[in-house]
Amino acid sequence: MRDAAAPAADPAGPLVQVEDLKMYFPIYTGILRSHTGDVKAVDGVSFSILPGETLGLVGESGCGKSTVGRAVLRLYEVTDGRVVIDGEDVAQLSAEKLRRKRPTMQMVFQDPQASLNPRMTLARIISEPLDEHTNWDRARKTERVFELMDQVGLNRRFANRYPHEFSGGQRQRIGIARALALNPKFIVCDEPIAALDVSIQAQVVNLLEDLQERLGLTYLFISHDLSMVRHLADKVAVMYLGRIAELSPSKDLYARPLHPYAEALLSAVNEPDPELAARRNRIILKGDVPSPANPPKGCNFCTRCPRVFDLCRQVKPELSEVEPGRFVACHLYGSTAAAGSTGAPEATERNQQGVTP
Repeated sequence: MRDAAAPAADPAGPLVQVEDLKMYFPIYTGILRSHTGDVKAVDGVSFSILPGETLGLVGESGCGKSTVGRAVLRLYEVTDGRVVIDGEDVAQLSAEKLRRKRPTMQMVFQDPQASLNPRMTLARIISEPLDEHTNWDRARKTERVFELMDQVGLNRRFANRYPHEFSGGQRQRIGIARALALNPKFIVCDEPIAALDVSIQAQVVNLLEDLQERLGLTYLFISHDLSMVRHLADKVAVMYLGRIAELSPSKDLYARPLHPYAEALLSAVNEPDPELAARRNRIILKGDVPSPANPPKGCNFCTRCPRVFDLCRQVKPELSEVEPGRFVACHLYGSTAAAGSTGAPEATERNQQGVTP
């Protein structure tokens, strides 16, 4: 399917490399519909995902998580930045080359009911990618549909049923089977368990893990369920108002979050151990999230951060490595300029402890 002339991804390097991704939606006002601004849904996001790895993308509603996922697969036209998947910059591909690239990258959507055509049977839904991207005969397509149904745990007798005849968990399995039809390398899972009952969520997550192990899949797992992301992801990126606040290995982030927003977010996760829950310091953020159409000057989080100081309101912090494998966009971990700024005692203390690189 892939263009034979396209360079292959370095097996030792990342399968997915996103650099300074921006996704702006224009604002038009007035009688003449003049362009008066932009909603900065994604404002300079960078990350990479190794083959076979899962990157969890978390944050509160409206922070731009789903927009990142759709922009990475070029379901939206990217405003700026590079999205290299399997050696090709998806953001720059022509329509024909992008179509040939589609089998490599697929998506599992949040709402299985809305993402499935109610007028198509299960077999037709799963075989639709095969109709578009292969010239197989009917018998071979049917064989592949049954193979996919077996992989995701659907009874073959259900092949001629319609989406409304299935439960929410079964519908999500149909969506997963459809995404697997063309043997993709990279799958964006856009909150695939958010619309499911709690009892079904674990089944779907276990299915995704099993498929990843057997097929060598690479995931971008978008979710607001921090407990599930902890279970599934190798690395976690915490987003706030269109930017990544912290990107760390999962075990390190949950053990000791570095960014004040990540710390506040994780303090809200339920702790099953009553003793640990009693000792936890719950952080309540004050104020509302600013509008992405008018983000604050400096750090996006400065209007709600409990550790804010002068530099935060003036200079936007860049995402930089402050510990091996840990990236944070925060002046508390910046240069000595941050430590010397007025109202930054936390920065001074952290620098004295050797936290900064």
